[in-house]
Amino acid sequence: QLVESGGASVQAGGSLTLSCAASGDTRRSWCMAWFRQAPGEDREGVAGIASDGGTRYADSVKGRFTVSKDNAKNTLYLQVNSLKPEDSAMYYCAARRWAGSGGCLGAQEGFYRYWGQGTQVTVS
Repeated sequence: QLVESGGASVQAGGSLTLSCAASGDTRRSWCMAWFRQAPGEDREGVAGIASDGGTRYADSVKGRFTVSKDNAKNTLYLQVNSLKPEDSAMYYCAARRWAGSGGCLGAQEGFYRYWGQGTQVTVS
């Protein structure tokens, strides 16, 4: 089970930390990612992190967003800085049991088996 939190309404230029708490068999290796979906738009990948710590970002968020994980807390994070109105969307975390970066980083949404309910980010 994945549960996101941390979404909010903020002004442009602001920052947020999104969290995704994972439960279940967290001993295994996982490929995890953040996606977002704005109204009327397709869901898009934002950032991914592999079990070996490798990361990958969408070009639109490079240098502004940072994905990380705390294995002890079974939690995935997304630090979002310098927010823009076009970052407004529902943000989802996704996961799949997968070892290593190969096949994980840059994977499309169909790759992931588990999804959270989302947390809303609105930038004005």
